[in-house]
Amino acid sequence: MDYLKSVVPSQLIAERGANLVVINPGSGNVRVGLAHQQKPLNVPHCIARYMREWDQGSEITVQDQILNYQLSPAQHLEREKAYDIIASVLKIPFLDEETVNNSYPRKMGRVDGLNMSSRNDSAFTWANVTEKISGTSDNSNAGNTSESLVEQLANKDDKGVSLDQPESVDDKEPNHEQYKFRDVIFGEEALRISPSEPYYLRHPIRRGHFNISQHYTMHQVLEDLSAIWDWILKENLHIPCEDRIMFSVVLVVPETFDNQIKEMLSIVLKDLRFGSAVVHQESLAAAFGNGLSTACVVNLGAQVTSIMCIEDGVTLPMTGMTLPYGGEDISRCLLWVQQHHQTWPTGCTDPLVKPIDMLVINNIKESYCQIREGEFDALALVHSYEDGMQVTAHKTRLSSLNVPPMGLFFPQVLAPDAYPPPPRTWFHDYEDMLEDTWHMEFPRRPDVSDGFYANVNGGLNMWESYPVFPSRLKREDNLGLAEAITSSILSTGRIDLKRKLFCSIQLIGGVVLTSGLVPAVEERVLHAIPSNEAIETVEVLQPRTDPSFVAWKGGAILGILDFGRDAWIHREDWIRSGIHVGSGRKYKDSFFLQAQAMCYINN
Repeated sequence: MDYLKSVVPSQLIAERGANLVVINPGSGNVRVGLAHQQKPLNVPHCIARYMREWDQGSEITVQDQILNYQLSPAQHLEREKAYDIIASVLKIPFLDEETVNNSYPRKMGRVDGLNMSSRNDSAFTWANVTEKISGTSDNSNAGNTSESLVEQLANKDDKGVSLDQPESVDDKEPNHEQYKFRDVIFGEEALRISPSEPYYLRHPIRRGHFNISQHYTMHQVLEDLSAIWDWILKENLHIPCEDRIMFSVVLVVPETFDNQIKEMLSIVLKDLRFGSAVVHQESLAAAFGNGLSTACVVNLGAQVTSIMCIEDGVTLPMTGMTLPYGGEDISRCLLWVQQHHQTWPTGCTDPLVKPIDMLVINNIKESYCQIREGEFDALALVHSYEDGMQVTAHKTRLSSLNVPPMGLFFPQVLAPDAYPPPPRTWFHDYEDMLEDTWHMEFPRRPDVSDGFYANVNGGLNMWESYPVFPSRLKREDNLGLAEAITSSILSTGRIDLKRKLFCSIQLIGGVVLTSGLVPAVEERVLHAIPSNEAIETVEVLQPRTDPSFVAWKGGAILGILDFGRDAWIHREDWIRSGIHVGSGRKYKDSFFLQAQAMCYINN
């Protein structure tokens, strides 16, 4: 206690956060860093693996292509109708309406060396997929690898593709006796691999769930997750495997990971060999990251939007809701709008097939898209990437840049069905960590008071008014963001709590940085509240830190301030005991814990 009275916050964070790693996985990116750092690394959550010879005849280079599909004519019609509704709201011409007095004709031209402004118009480069063979002791294997590389380059030449290796050393043709294809490539570099290269690109998480299907097994998903996290720890945080036993991990997990948490814990404790770990819910961590105890947390992620209300540091399960769209859907909508208006460079741009196109569109979305009334065009530099050709820059006037972010309120225009979630039947878990254990008896530890156990006489009275709810979030496919927030808050029932939550809306995620989004949310949520509700004020709270990292920051704060660590799982305990239903070592329901997502009860 004397230490806590005398220590300053910066010293506390530096001392207790130096050996604490915080991992916040998501569908698009994973945020990893040490708890004492100001912000984490934000790495695209993907991996590219070299195709062996028996796979190289496949036309599929992005694993998710198998699950994607084209929209039907009816869905296209719904999309166009949604655009016209947005156009009437924003007071802009309808989709097929000609603009009579347009002082900026929509023309494009190739640009070389144009300084456009402070916008992020820098071009990406194709990833270098070769590496130098280290050592000369195994010349036979080096020769075989080089012969394979020469043969594949020759095959590319037969197809009319340039042999020049993008981003190669000094832009020279690689020495075939010294170079080979890299076995695995991670992060943004994996997204910049040319489709003609012999690599599979995989995203282990899709739409908030493990990306498990008949083409991508659970074993492969977990293997890829472990490889990505291990690479970040080694190459970026410089924490070798042999030293990790001295480190602990805080897993900040989105609510969409309903029954897949124990696999992540096995990766952290078994594969990555950390000494201990704890799990926190993302919404709860986000509230703590902003210094709040009561809020309606709206997480606008890359592929999923989730909503959860929190009261006095505890999540309210009946308010949980997930929407199957996010920032990447806004980017694809931006491309559709520009192609319809013929303002996009001609060529094959398909972010579902060519990941580097998604990087380009994301940059343009972040630089130019905003929510505002009236016609909104902008002059931009768009780079096109054709396989085997140099990157080409086009100056073009992009139109209707305020329509795509409005898709959050009118999701039909985003057409999320083109990128559906993985099949639910492929990740059913018969040993669910989040199953209802509220009425189960647990052995009591002599050093823990009876109040810790909520299922026994003398337990916490605060839980008596809470019914037991299923741990799955309600999935709403066609509900707009404003209606979803309103429905979530109104489901709490109490008028005093509803008024408090409507004035304590917290937006997190990279999409929140979109200019004009906050006033649009306030206005549309206020109009979505039924007239019979005595609520007159809606307020979105200003973030105290970067909304992209606020959940990660909250996980770091929770880990640093958790002095007792009663809920932490130790590596040897997890490996020896794991999960045993009805035993003393069991996770309890994530929604009914005090300021924590999970609780590990020791004998």
